[in-house]
Amino acid sequence: MGDTTDGSSNAAHRAQDNSSGSKQPGLIARLFGGRANGVEPVSALPTPNPDQKPQPPMLGMLNLRRMSVEEVMVPKADIVAVAVDTPKAELVKVFRESGLTRLPVFDGTLDTPLGFVNLKDFALKHGFNGKTTKIDLKKLVRPLLFVPPSMPLGILLQKMQSDRIHMALVIDEYGGTDGLLTIEDLLEQVVGEIEDEHDIEEAKSWIQEEPGCYLAKAKTSLDEFEVEIGMDLKADAEIDDEDVDTLGGLVFKLLGHVPVRGEMVTHPKGPEFEVLEADPRRIKRLRVRVPALAEK
Repeated sequence: MGDTTDGSSNAAHRAQDNSSGSKQPGLIARLFGGRANGVEPVSALPTPNPDQKPQPPMLGMLNLRRMSVEEVMVPKADIVAVAVDTPKAELVKVFRESGLTRLPVFDGTLDTPLGFVNLKDFALKHGFNGKTTKIDLKKLVRPLLFVPPSMPLGILLQKMQSDRIHMALVIDEYGGTDGLLTIEDLLEQVVGEIEDEHDIEEAKSWIQEEPGCYLAKAKTSLDEFEVEIGMDLKADAEIDDEDVDTLGGLVFKLLGHVPVRGEMVTHPKGPEFEVLEADPRRIKRLRVRVPALAEK
């Protein structure tokens, strides 16, 4: 009986201490910023340091909850789309040059979208080299999803899965087209960049298209590329070795902002960088022209 009494007393004493002391939030509270057992989550955000080196975007399932459509979408200016009256030869050309398998279809302007055309539907019905020159693109159009910019990525992913539609147009408050994204864009926020057979071979960071002209991934090692072209790009641009490690980082430093597709910048020593592929958060592919090597 004495042992039982002491044990109960000790348990009650510990419970009293716990109720009067500060409680630490559990794992779920720390991860999702919510309450756990009525405890306010700890929010100890570090003070921003303007001299701190930018960190790469974090990946993971949490991005589906904390990120919205407008943070990932391809801006309207970068959307590759076709008009509903596009002739067959022109449609084939767009498919080939873009490397895309789905293209939005519009009537008049991109603010009046009809849906999208799938490369497989087009190829099965008309082929690429058949005798038919006239096509009715409207009959090939599949429905699109229309979503607001503020929609969380996780909600859109669920809708894409349930509706079996893997492309969405982002519509602004006036009903106009603001951007576009695919299910691949969503998944890349979780697992990182997804490359396919149209991208540069995985083992190669760059390929030489012609003398003095390179097609390169933005994550190409700057040190290795400097050896390839025989130039010290960091010293000539007055960039510290610790500031940038990749070609994409160099272009970001030269411009001072995340560039859009088609934007170009010239290095002080002569090389020209053209952005071939980018999203609102990062550069993906570049074309680098080195005039000094082309003249040899």
